Order: sequence, then structure tokens, then C-alpha cells
Amino acid sequence: MRVVRYERKGKIEHGVWTEDGIHSLSGDLFGAFSIGGEIVPPEQLRLLSPLRPNKLIAIGRNYAAHAAEGGKPVPPEPLMFLVSPTAVVGPEEPIRLPNREDRIDHEAELAVVIGKGGKNIPRGRATEHIFGYTCGNDVSNRVLQKKDGQYTRAKSFDTFKPLGPWIETDLDPSDLRVRLEVNGEVRQDGRTSDMVHSVPVLLESISAVFPLEPGDVILTGTPSGVGPLFPGDQVRVEVEGIGSLVNPVTG
Repeated sequence: MRVVRYERKGKIEHGVWTEDGIHSLSGDLFGAFSIGGEIVPPEQLRLLSPLRPNKLIAIGRNYAAHAAEGGKPVPPEPLMFLVSPTAVVGPEEPIRLPNREDRIDHEAELAVVIGKGGKNIPRGRATEHIFGYTCGNDVSNRVLQKKDGQYTRAKSFDTFKPLGPWIETDLDPSDLRVRLEVNGEVRQDGRTSDMVHSVPVLLESISAVFPLEPGDVILTGTPSGVGPLFPGDQVRVEVEGIGSLVNPVTG
């Protein structure tokens, strides 16, 4: 099932994307909901980010090749940090660069959407707490990242966290291709099987520190090949089994 969030006639709603169109969805997305009979043609609506995250938890250096390209060691445990959910935008929304002096990079990632909350979740039961998966772009200001020695400011600017185009609920995340193109040129091309810490391990590790709650999103790390963005670029993130997330870049 592909769950979308969209704006139509001034209202924001959730729905289910099908070949016939988008079926309206009512109720609690992470609880009891029903799929209505009304079918909305995609051209009559504007896709938004598939959710507004409750918490946005990111994982650093979770691919060995990406750690190496940055000259950093692979963390023996998941390197987790929080990013402001206000940075989230949806498909086709612009990534706005706050200036043209700092190096601001793209990072294609698989994003995990939590559907059932929990504390101290064992990795063997992690899938019980996952609602689905979407594409993410962890846009990062490298100058501020180096200056601060941590990640929150560098990654929390408005528009720095595109998510979408929908949440795919039926997916095995263990070995998916993750690609990113800028203006049609492939910059990143990896597989989730290369993660240092798998999705179940991430849920176990994060929930040992603080509870995961419905609507939380985990950005699972990026493959090698990160690079700078410039005004006028168009960025496409593709995750196998999900689809493509496309965003223009503006100054």
C-alpha cells in the first residue's frame, strides 16, 4: 500500500495511491483507518511530504564507503542525532540554499516511518513497529557541520529534509538500491545491504535511549558519492520498491 498526503481544495488529507487514482483515507493513519470509495485523479491535487514527523532521527556514517569518503571511522554503534521536523518538504518542493558560499550536499537515504510506539524494542520485533518506508534527502551544510562538530544546525534549515513521494507499507528494507541523480547525472548508487547497522538494529538502539512514537521518522544513513548542490539543480532520489523523490534547488 502506498500512502500519500496531499492538498486538495485547501484541505490536507491522506490517501492510498493506486493505478486508478488516489483513494481517500479517513481515521488515524497509525491506528484504525478506512479507505473510502472516492477516487481522486492525481492531477486534481498537490502531493505533500507523506507525513509531518513527530521526531526526525538521523543516523550518521552508516555506510562504510561514505564514512571513508569523509575521512571518518565507522561508528561501532549507531551514531544518532535529532533534526528539526520543520525542515521537511515534499515532492517537487524546492530545496532552498541559505547562501552560495557554504558547501551544501545531497544525501540519498531510506527513511523508516514508525507506526507503533515502543521502548527497548528488540531487533527481532522491529518490523512490528514499522508502518512503512519512504525516500529521504538529508541535505547538509558541511561548513556548519565542521564548525559545530555536530549535526543539528547543519541539517535543520528549512527545506533541508525532502521526504516522499509516499509511504510504501509492503517492503523488505534489507537489500534495496538507493540512487541519487543531479540533473540526470548519477551521484550516489548503493544498497541498503551495505548498511553498517541494519534497520532492526537501528530501532533497537534508538529505542534503548528514548521511546519511538507513531509518526517518528528514522533517516538510515547515506551511501558514498555525496556532493554539492547549486541553484538550478534538480535532484532525484530513488529507492527500489518505493519510487522517486524529485526536488529543484533554489538560492
